[in-house]
Order: sequence, then C-alpha cells, then structure tokens
Amino acid sequence: MTRHQPPASPLLDHCPPTLPGHAYHSADWFAQEQRTIWARNWVAAGRLADLMPGSMRRLRVGAASVILCRATDGGLSAFHNVCRHRGAELCGQDAAPLGRLIACPYHAWSYAACDGHLVATGHACPTSDFRREDHGLLPVAVTVWSGFVLVNLSRDPGPLHPDMGLGSLDNWPMADLVTGHRIVRDLACNWKVFWENYNECLHCPGIHPELCDMVPVYGRGLMAADEAPERAPDTGGRVLREGAVSWTPDGQPCGPEFPGLTPEERQNGFNFVTLYPAMYVVAHVDHVRAVRLEPTGPESTRLTAEWYFPAGTLARPGFDAAEIASFATLVIDQDGAAAEMNQRGLRSPAYQRGRLMPEEYAIADFHAWVLGQMAEEEQG
Repeated sequence: MTRHQPPASPLLDHCPPTLPGHAYHSADWFAQEQRTIWARNWVAAGRLADLMPGSMRRLRVGAASVILCRATDGGLSAFHNVCRHRGAELCGQDAAPLGRLIACPYHAWSYAACDGHLVATGHACPTSDFRREDHGLLPVAVTVWSGFVLVNLSRDPGPLHPDMGLGSLDNWPMADLVTGHRIVRDLACNWKVFWENYNECLHCPGIHPELCDMVPVYGRGLMAADEAPERAPDTGGRVLREGAVSWTPDGQPCGPEFPGLTPEERQNGFNFVTLYPAMYVVAHVDHVRAVRLEPTGPESTRLTAEWYFPAGTLARPGFDAAEIASFATLVIDQDGAAAEMNQRGLRSPAYQRGRLMPEEYAIADFHAWVLGQMAEEEQG
C-alpha cells in the first residue's frame, strides 16, 4: 500500500534577524533601493485597456519620471520624461493626448512617438557637429503580460518572473476584463512594510476578523494549511468558509464564473500571483483584482487597487462594483493601518532589529530578495 506523506511544512527551523531598523526610514538606504530594486525590475504601470490609443501617461518608476505612450495604431513605447536638449520635462500632466510627435514645451524639440528619434530642434539651427541620431529620447523597456503594462528602466532588462509563472493567469480572460473600480491610498509607511504584512498571517486574527471568517485557516495565524498540517483540520481542500466561492461581501459570485478555471483554481477561491517589487494580483472565480505599490519616499507609499470584471457583469442592472469591492477594500485598509502602525514603531531610536518567527518564512525570502537586489549595483 502506498502511503501519502503530508506536505513538508515551509516553516523556518530558526528565528532569523530582520532587516535593520534604518532600512525603513533611511534616505540613503531608500536611494540605493531606487538605483537597484526599482531601476532593474519590471514595474506595473496599469492596464493596457485603460491606456487609450492616441494618449500618453506620466508615471514614476523608482527615481525616474517616465512617459508611457500608446500610438493611434495601438503600438506601445516608453521613454524617460526628459528632453535631450537641456533636460526639461516633456510631459507635465498625468495624462495627455498623443499624436505622431512628442514636443518639448520649453524649446520645441520634437521626437517621434513611435521610437523617440529626434525630428526637429525648434527654432535652433544646429551646426554640422550635431548628430540628430545621437539625441533621441532615452527609451524605457515596456511589455504586456495578462493585460498589464509593465516597464523596466534597465538598459538590459531580464525576463518577467511572476512568482507563480508566466502562465499563472492563463485560465482567466485577462485581456478582456474591464476596470470597474479603483481606490488610491497614500500610506505613511515604507513600501517594504506593506510587503512584509502581505507575507504573513500572524497578524490576521487580531487585524482581520472579517477575513478570518472568510478564510478560516487565517484565523489560526497560518497562510496555508501546509504550514503545519497537524494544526489544520481537514476541510476537503476547501479554502473559503462553507458556502463561499469568492471574495465578495456575501461570498457569492457577482456574475457568471469564468468557465476555463481548473477544479483547484475554483476550490482555492482566490489565487495570488506576486510580482516584486510593485504588484500582486488576486484572481477569483468571478473577478480579478490587482494592488500596485509606488514608493513615494522612505516612509511613504502610494497604493492603487483595481477590480476587473467581464463587461457583461458590469452591465448587469443594479451592479455596483464598489459594493463588490467593499470586502477586499476593508482588508486593504486594515492592512494599511497595520503597516502605518508598524512604521511608527520602526522609527523608535530604541529599535535596532527584530527577529522573524517560523511562520514568517515568506518575509525571510523577501528580505533575502531585497538584500540580493541591493548587493548587485548596476554598473555604469
């Protein structure tokens, strides 16, 4: 007879130290993160469907201002938001119309929107030593994954690596989903504090009573049953509470369920995909949501959360996307308040460094990732 061994627990077998306290408020540490983590990784810039053809959008990626362009034919390009003449800002608005050219409002240098090459120098008349081909806009790498636009400041960007794989959302109709609701929160915490909160559930019983009712294993301070099989009762593989199938206020689907999901994806009720440093996606049986993070300072972070639905669901009479999003919004706001509380404590001169508990294995992995990224200063 074959015996099936319980899955190995991911819990740590020791209590490692955390990052030092100054990692959460030091201007120098933050500047190094901007040069490394945020300048070398793919950063989510929103949904392709929300960037209309014939428009450009200004966004902050690490320390850089970037313009993301979508031509009238749908082609994507991205550039550093700086004129090659004397460094003026090219786009001073969050969003603006886009034609064939990107024109500097200072001295009217003009660049082709498709590839950034210099077209004209305004009223200036360059001498023969000036080569137009050397003064095009500085490009930023751009790609599309599962309907999300991502940009990368590196001159040699590596491949995109979601933690669950590039195909992790293939069973959802991601490209066809429509943004139905959005919230923006400016949090008084370092961006890493929010990710650390995301990576453990020891806080769940005290911070998220509603979430613990929806996901019973969270009420035990566990992120998943395999963390400690002997402590988690057999639920037959069900993750959400009895009768619930999605993260909605009543646990019921807000519209037709996606037909292409596997039994496991349906059973999960929520499927997390993480893309450090800037986004995580949560795919449910009836809708999808994404949370994006933008560090705005050593102790401040802008959080943008969006909910995506089939067009038919949004068009249903009486459908209220904000109401459907209210359960996850509550959880996000509880997490934000916890992260701000954590940040205030980290500011104490008495705090030097903490210790992780065995259940905080995902934070240990995150810390290793952060330190590894910062150790590899990009050359040149």
